[in-house]
Amino acid sequence: MGEEKKGFFSRLVAGLTKTRDNIVSGIDAVFSGFSKIDEEFYEELEEILIMGDLGVRATEHILDNLRDKVKENHIKEPADCKQLLIDSIKEQMQVTDAAYRFEEEKSVVLVIGVNGVGKTTTVGKLAGKLKSQGKKVIVAGADTFRAAAGDQLREWANRSGVDMIGGAEGADPGAVVYDATAAAKARNTDVLLVDTAGRLHNKKNLMNELGKINRILEKEYPEAYRETLVVLDATTGQNALVQAKEFSDVAKISGIVLTKMDGTAKGGIAVAIQSELGVPVKYIGVGETIDDLQKFNSDEFVDALFDINKK
Repeated sequence: MGEEKKGFFSRLVAGLTKTRDNIVSGIDAVFSGFSKIDEEFYEELEEILIMGDLGVRATEHILDNLRDKVKENHIKEPADCKQLLIDSIKEQMQVTDAAYRFEEEKSVVLVIGVNGVGKTTTVGKLAGKLKSQGKKVIVAGADTFRAAAGDQLREWANRSGVDMIGGAEGADPGAVVYDATAAAKARNTDVLLVDTAGRLHNKKNLMNELGKINRILEKEYPEAYRETLVVLDATTGQNALVQAKEFSDVAKISGIVLTKMDGTAKGGIAVAIQSELGVPVKYIGVGETIDDLQKFNSDEFVDALFDINKK
């Protein structure tokens, strides 16, 4: 594990403290409090996982998986199935390598999310990460409603050394995307990252706007692979799941970015969203710098959640 990764892992462990206090201590109590694996044992586990924001559907999958493994392996002692439970949670959250296809080919990445979740910052960090991988990146400031969004994005673009198109307050988002695709083609860009407006209180407007952006991309840049990431704030728990569902009604979401995995995060929501929407969590953010946004790794996440120390 490199230094950068190690630092990230320890921050993730710290960020999941609240979730750990909610889930892990409860789970440990069940494992030590029960002398046999019976219905009551599973019911207790179920309650703890749901309380920990893992969501009903994910919890059911995890426990079904656990029951099967307990039968298969003829396990009688509750303590012996803790590792199986951990493995079941990991399996719920696996992200395949294909999830990052957009890094390997010409692509457009739309980043959506309500204001205040760290959407613009995420675009900036992704730009920096892709640039450091040797990619040619352009960011498009199509969030033209929030005065500070353009300035904020420009700051990130400058910091990462990538080109930026648009970002003037009040400009037409569609026109920004049109200009950005023209620039991306002219400059032979690998990845075009688009920061979109974050409004959900009026779904119709949002649908119209995303629809317009999508039509422009289909017409002007059909050869580009399309990725749509929705940014959610991990501290809002179930509310993040509600937002994810609302966005998936108006856009074809291909991945989730969970930000603010700090001490107040409801980390179980990462499991819930993946299970409820069938959309993987692809990135996870624990702080302010570029290194604080990392690809989501279910093994690492669950190990951090249970504070299983990396040997």
